[in-house]
Amino acid sequence: MSLNTTVGRARERAAGYWIARSEKERRYLAAGFGVVLLALVYTGLIEPAVEGRARLQRSLPELRQQAAQLAGMADQARALAGQTPAPVTPMTRESLMASLSARGITPGSLTLTGEFARMQVTGVSFANLVSWLDAQRRENRIAVQEGSFTAQDPVGQVDANLTLRQDNGTAPR
Repeated sequence: MSLNTTVGRARERAAGYWIARSEKERRYLAAGFGVVLLALVYTGLIEPAVEGRARLQRSLPELRQQAAQLAGMADQARALAGQTPAPVTPMTRESLMASLSARGITPGSLTLTGEFARMQVTGVSFANLVSWLDAQRRENRIAVQEGSFTAQDPVGQVDANLTLRQDNGTAPR
């Protein structure tokens, strides 16, 4: 059975049903079909568009405020990009030793070669060492170039070999 014959039969049955109705019933059925069709068009097409528009109207002031904040932040970023970074004190053996001793860390060896510092520590608290490295990164722009950590028997204690490098702000961003 093909689609055309199925559609044809359904059409014949609908035509027969329609012809069997009186003129008054046909008007009622047509009006009811029209109302159902209008309700479907409204709920499927018009109502979502109206609701979406209202939702966008409600969120528009907040979006404008966010756009203004972003524009201000972009202006601030452009202004900061044009400034030269604040100079930091150069990394010296004395400054490293002073900051290490302030944290209670005693390095086994500490050597400076050009812009690099090589440091070995034994039996130090890992958390204390990491917090010292974080403070050096924030305050003096000193970063770990290379590092190796070996866990020790008391939990949280490590031996570490670190190579540190200070960013002097002359590198391209």
